[in-house]
Amino acid sequence: MDFRFDIIAEYMPFFLEGMLLTIVMSVVGVLVGCVLGFFIALGKMSKHAIIRIPFVWYINFLRGTPLLVQLFLFHYAVLPTVLGDTTAVTSVLVTLSLNSSAYVAEIFRAGLQSIDKGQAEAAHSLGMNKFQVMRYVLLPQAFKRSIPPLGNEFIVLLKDSSLGAMIAAPELLYWGRAAAGQYYRVWEPYLTVAVAYLILTLSLTYLLNYLERRFDVK
Repeated sequence: MDFRFDIIAEYMPFFLEGMLLTIVMSVVGVLVGCVLGFFIALGKMSKHAIIRIPFVWYINFLRGTPLLVQLFLFHYAVLPTVLGDTTAVTSVLVTLSLNSSAYVAEIFRAGLQSIDKGQAEAAHSLGMNKFQVMRYVLLPQAFKRSIPPLGNEFIVLLKDSSLGAMIAAPELLYWGRAAAGQYYRVWEPYLTVAVAYLILTLSLTYLLNYLERRFDVK
């Protein structure tokens, strides 16, 4: 097989630019997803059905429909209606953030509910209010227990960001498709993209393993 390294060399600046955008979109998606997911988890744990049910269906919709369909809905329908105009990168960021929030909400909910209720009762008996119990007793333990699944969610989101190529967001896969379209070659651009994603996911995996050891996650 005639493997053309010149194609990789020509497109390398674009691959690096796309890799940077992939990282940025994934990080923003996870961070926003974590913030939203925390409050969504609290909403789903509410004892009042009128508060709980909207959050339940929010999670059901985003976890029960394909991410690509959500991306098309936000890019071609929701965001143009709300903002009047949108860009591909904005649509990807919004979609990844909201999709991540649904999964993170379930991770946080499981982490919080896995903590023995006796700890909260003991903290209340010491004079702590609900905010203090959540801040000093429940959240630190729930965060530790949530590190492995949150890491997996980050890895999944990193790979799912490649769907941005479907709406011309200039991330990593977009430039692989551009190279393949220009030279009618698939091995060189797509192998490069695959290796780049592999490097990113393996680096993230090692980082998460370090964090698990650092926090002594059980």
